[in-house]
Formats: sequence, C-alpha cells, structure tokens
Amino acid sequence: MAIAEYDQLDGLGLAALVRARQISPAELLDEAITRLDRVNPRINAVVTPLYDDARKAAAGTLPAGPFEGVPFLLKDLVTALGGAPLSFGSRFVSGYRPETDSTLVERYRKAGLVFFGKTNTPEFGLMPCTEPALFGPTLNPWDCELTPGGSSGGSAAAVAAGVVPVAHGSDGGGSLRIPASCCGLFGLKPTRGRTPVGPEYSELWGGLAVDHVVSRSVRDSAAMLDATAGHETTSRFHVSPASRPFADEVGAPPGRLRIALTARPHLAMSDTKVHPDCLAANDDAGKLLADLGHDVEQVDLDIDAQKLGRDFLLLVSVQIAAAIAEVSRIRQRGPRRGELEVDTALMAMYGRQQSAVRFAQAQEHFNAVARKVTRFFETYDVLVSPVLGQPPIAIGALQPRGPEALARRVVAATGLGGVLRIPGLMFASVRPIFRFVPFTPLANVTGQPSMSVPLYWSEAGLPIGTMFTTRYGDEATLFRLAAQLEAARPWRHRRPGVYATETATRPVPSFS
Repeated sequence: MAIAEYDQLDGLGLAALVRARQISPAELLDEAITRLDRVNPRINAVVTPLYDDARKAAAGTLPAGPFEGVPFLLKDLVTALGGAPLSFGSRFVSGYRPETDSTLVERYRKAGLVFFGKTNTPEFGLMPCTEPALFGPTLNPWDCELTPGGSSGGSAAAVAAGVVPVAHGSDGGGSLRIPASCCGLFGLKPTRGRTPVGPEYSELWGGLAVDHVVSRSVRDSAAMLDATAGHETTSRFHVSPASRPFADEVGAPPGRLRIALTARPHLAMSDTKVHPDCLAANDDAGKLLADLGHDVEQVDLDIDAQKLGRDFLLLVSVQIAAAIAEVSRIRQRGPRRGELEVDTALMAMYGRQQSAVRFAQAQEHFNAVARKVTRFFETYDVLVSPVLGQPPIAIGALQPRGPEALARRVVAATGLGGVLRIPGLMFASVRPIFRFVPFTPLANVTGQPSMSVPLYWSEAGLPIGTMFTTRYGDEATLFRLAAQLEAARPWRHRRPGVYATETATRPVPSFS
C-alpha cells in the first residue's frame, strides 16, 4: 500500500511521522525501495542498491536526529560509506570498497538517515552531465531524452522522480546547482569548508568542491546543513560557525536586500550566448525580487571570463591527473586501455603537462578573482544570474562526433599528449561544456555559498533554475531569501513525466 504522506512531506516531515510513531523507518524504506524499483529502470539514477544493509539499519535503533528514519541516497563519488562500493563512476576505480565511513557519512548517520543506494555520477565527477561509461547515462525525469545535469545527476533525478525527498551530492564547478536547475529542485552549494571532507582528505579539488544535498524543500537543505556543518580539525579550510541554526533562518524575514542582476557569463572559452529561456528565467526572477521589495539593479561583474575559463580548465585538469595518480598508487598499477574514458584521459594528460609555475599563477588568479568578488559584496547582498547558459541539453550532446571524436580517441589511446599543446586545441574541446555552464564555477573559485532555486519553467515544460550567490559564510541570507521565494513561487506541486507515485489511499497531512 502506498504511503500518501511520502509525496506530500519533505524529509523533516517524514521524520516527524517517525517520531510520532505514525510510521516506522522500515515502512518508509520499503516505500523508497518500491519507488526506486519502479522508476530506476527508466532513469538509471541509482547504480548500487544497498537494500539489505538498509533494512538492517531501519529495523534497528536509529539515532534520534532531525532526519530519523528517512531513506537517503549517497552520490558515488569520494564520500565513503564503510563496506559499500565506491567507484567514482570509473572502470579504473570500480571494485573499491572503503572500510570506514567518511566524516560526512558519520554525521549523516547521527542525523538518523538510512542509506539504501549510491547514485550515478560521471567519471571522477568531471562532466556537467551524468553519462559514465561504467553505468550508462542517467536520464532527466522531465524528459528522458535530456540530461539531469551533473555531476550529482543521479541524486537529482532520484529526488525529482519522487524516490526520496533529499539526496547527497557535491559541487566542484556547479555539480549540485546544475542538476538542481535541470531537475526543478533546490540545490545549495555551501561555503568552502562548511561541510567535512575527512578523514581521508583535507580538501577536495584544491578547495573547489564541497558536499551538501539536493532537495525538494528549502528547509530540508537548511536542516541537513545544520546536521553536517561544523569544525573538522584536519580540514585545510575553516569558516566561522553560523550565529544560529540555519533551520531558524527558513521563514525569517530576509530584509530589504541589495541585489545585483546579471546575465553576463563568468567563465567562457569564447563569446558565450545565453539561451533565451535562461535569460527569461533570470529576468522573471528580477521582477519577482522587486515585487518582494528588494532593490534590484542590473550589474555585471568585472571578470575576464576567458582567462578564468582557461585557468579553471588548468586547475581541474591537474586535480584529475593527481586523482588518477593516487588511485594508481593505491592499486599499484596505472589504468589499462579502456579503464578511463577518453575525456578523463585527455584531461589528465593535459594536467600532467602543466608546470608548477603555471599552476601557481592560476591559483593566484583565482585568489585575485576572490578578492574582487569579496569587494563586490561590500556593496551588494546577493548576485543573481542564470544557473546555466542553456536549458537541459540532450543526452550525449557534449560528446564529440566524427573526426574530432576519432582524433581524441587516438590521442588518448596512444598517449600522444604533445598534440594537446597545439594552441587552442584543448580549449576547443571544452568550449561546449563552458557554453552549458558559464555561471556556476565562479562560486567554487571564490568559495562563496550559492544556490539554484526552481522559479521558472519554459514553454517546453522544462525547469530553468536561477542562481543566487552571496558573501562568504553567509548561507543564512540565502536560506531566508530562498524561503521567501519558495512561499511566493511554490514549486513542490510540480511533477515530471517520470514519477514514482501510485494512487494514494491514506489522508494527506499538511506540509509543516
């Protein structure tokens, strides 16, 4: 029998039912598994079911945390669940099983969550779509011919399709906000250092990446950040604790905010044209914010988007090369032919070609951009922009074809890395990616909190997110504003074409 409350309540609402003993964790888990089994063959969101362990956990004594008994999915990248497979979406890593939990998973456990699966991700989290050769593509529940985004695409697709109300993800260049935009969800990238990355790491991608969740409600995101944020002694980065719980910010008046509205890309390889649907969503958000009483002004950041694009490519390539070298050390061998995807192999090859001086110069450029953006937020409270340069793109749209695809395969297979030094060749290969994601990486460079809010749907019925970024350490402003927007322009009632419901047979309580 279907649980009617499951569709109407968020994670906190479901946990409230558990605490009131109106439903058991085992019943919630059975509902989540039933829903996953119903939709996963269509969207391929979860690649590693963990049903047996989940049933044991749900039948036992769970911590009395804010999400007690709520079924939960973990992204199959970096974050370790002891004893469970962790593949990084890669044939080269496949088969690895960490022995212990990461610090983040420990905090999720204390929150009362029940892990029952690992979600799909592109190899090493590299692409803004979720199409690993190891597991195949995840499809967007709004249109199965389109991407759900990446790299947290499996998690976002599962939440959008009604499998769970909230799921884990990470964001190193937009990987929470991109799929949140593509799937009509709320997705917040916290401040650098806000959530833990230990005990195996002190930073992720040189500080570009941070973990959190995608969710249907704002308050789930706030409560989850309360449950996971906090000082970690081994972290390279530290951020001042919030003055009060983030959950208390949801519903609190945001005040009259000074808002800068821009549609100028922050990162590019050439002149990037933003799609009319994304521009329309941005303009619509500006009007809504003005109607809500905020001061909205058209302002563009003074940033060299092409230079930032080149340096972002360089730093990510070096991080990928380092990650593959570390896996090779652990496995005591390098990747064999076919164990790395072509794009990953080429990025690593490009990363290995960079000098220490060039790497240091790129890092200092990032620092200079961060200083400039920090000064910008002395004048403005929030920067509003599109999340993406295009609506959700087709599955496979970022894959090269024809002679280009052949040339890339040859270079990757033969190790002719010198070809990548031809001026503009590597930049040309990533230009389509930057056309899709010309806005999100800036907040990863600066470390600032940034969120995608689902305020707009195109005439084609596709969600188009709007991005809100604020000063370092100030998630509180974003949660207050997000809750105001959620009340003014609700999105919870919207359902994609692929959704895991059956006819409800029980009365539906209010969403509170």
